[in-house]
Amino acid sequence: MGRKAKLLGSVTVMVLALTATLAVSDPSARGVGSSGLRISIPFNNVPFASGLKTAWGFAAVIEGPDQTLLFDTGGDGGLLLANMAQMGIDPGEIDAVFLSHFHGDHIRGLHHILQRNPNVTVFMPASFPGDFQASARESRARVVPIEASRKLFEGAYSSGPMGRGPEEQALILDTDQGLVIVTGCAHPGVVDIVRQAKRQHGKTVRLLLGGFHLLRQPEPRIRATISELKALGVAQVAPSHCTGDRATALFRDAWGEGFLEGGCGAVIELAP
Repeated sequence: MGRKAKLLGSVTVMVLALTATLAVSDPSARGVGSSGLRISIPFNNVPFASGLKTAWGFAAVIEGPDQTLLFDTGGDGGLLLANMAQMGIDPGEIDAVFLSHFHGDHIRGLHHILQRNPNVTVFMPASFPGDFQASARESRARVVPIEASRKLFEGAYSSGPMGRGPEEQALILDTDQGLVIVTGCAHPGVVDIVRQAKRQHGKTVRLLLGGFHLLRQPEPRIRATISELKALGVAQVAPSHCTGDRATALFRDAWGEGFLEGGCGAVIELAP
């Protein structure tokens, strides 16, 4: 397991504890849900915690009982590392990196991470350029190209690359209380990503987090997306990055207490 995170007093970070609402199917089962889950957001263009710098892009650190995973690496590696330091996150304790899609605001920080911790596994869509994959291997990282939906490690899965221009994979965490889905930008469509995750795992969605790619969408389309996600039974949402202020406000109204802050410096704790 990764660090027992300690937040530095100089940074104001809200920790949101999510209470269990679903029956535990097997309390003895190992996986990301058996001992809780902690999601920290050290890189985001959406501000939240004082003392952290924002920039366009997204990254999240996900700590489970057995693995610590970095989802995307933001658009500025130096800023990513600085914010991680402010949040008490040690890059040396990252076990794996998951890259959602080949856009600079999600991948440019990888080199800085590998300089600090080359002994990681990097999961990326197989469509990533060969020179990018080779560069990561030269840093001693183990690169795993993802061609289809698959298990990454206990309790963690890739949706498989979806869509075109660019192909994008979402991270699916199978917890005791339902699925946690993390999206980089949701270019293939956030509703389609949720549908695919539910088809693959046959479980309810506990939390949908990340960029929902609604920044330039008209309000009727945003409201339609909200209605579809509600119909799919998404219990909680934490939209940020490319979701846009207008869409985020509509999600906040629609989910009420099920809306969670997902800006830079936010920390979400999922109870087992």
